[in-house]
Amino acid sequence: MQIDLSWEALLSLGTVSSLIDIVIVSFIIYQLIKIVRGTRINELLNGIFIVLSVKVISSVFNLHTTEYLIDFVIQWSALALIIIFQPELRRGLEHLGRGSVFAKKKKADPAHEMIEALKKSITYMSKRRIGALISIEMETGLDEYVGTGIRMNSEISSELVTNIFIPNTPLHDGAVIIQNFKISSAASYLPLSESSAIPKEFGTRHRAAIGLSEVSDAITLIVSEETGNISLSHLGNLKNDLTIDELVEYLDQELIIDEDEATSVIDRLYQWVMKGVRGE
Repeated sequence: MQIDLSWEALLSLGTVSSLIDIVIVSFIIYQLIKIVRGTRINELLNGIFIVLSVKVISSVFNLHTTEYLIDFVIQWSALALIIIFQPELRRGLEHLGRGSVFAKKKKADPAHEMIEALKKSITYMSKRRIGALISIEMETGLDEYVGTGIRMNSEISSELVTNIFIPNTPLHDGAVIIQNFKISSAASYLPLSESSAIPKEFGTRHRAAIGLSEVSDAITLIVSEETGNISLSHLGNLKNDLTIDELVEYLDQELIIDEDEATSVIDRLYQWVMKGVRGE
């Protein structure tokens, strides 16, 4: 028997219909799992499994009375399930009616959260003249410098960043390195710039920030412990005496992805279809 594997056969109406059927069923099952997850239906599934197991055993060993009772339970189970799980069913239908099955949930942007945490921390440290050195990895990897400090792999919060740089604490001396919106390390050593163009009033933190910007595309933030001034080093350039709003604006430009650019073709197609349905 010869099997036709040509594109015409594979893309025949029957094959396409079967594929669409499988996709729809898989999607429905996936959405049902999302809806019932964390509800009492998890316990229900265990009960159904037990009932079906008893049904099979009674059939195999000809346990007629037991099989009769199980059949009676199965016949009335559909109505019982509707009554018992009415809240879950209502929630699922409301979920479907709101269109949240297809709607994409808005996730918190990690870049926004990181910038907000850094804004609060740097504002606090600048007012109190607490020295700080924070490097944000971009395209060029910073694993080499992460290895020189204390590995953390911690979620970013303003309280944690501030606490790291409190004077006379074990981690305050050195740089915090951020990778993938997490604090990868603290007390890391950065390469010092040997440029003679750096003004003498800038200390080791500024030289380290410029040095890193000369060998990578990382963005490094500096808070001076002498003056409380905020600086930023990126791509070999040093922006000094910034306001917190200027710093945030720069980070927004470099780290925030425009929603229009991030929207996929599928998302745009869905939005176009929904506009047509709503008559917009």
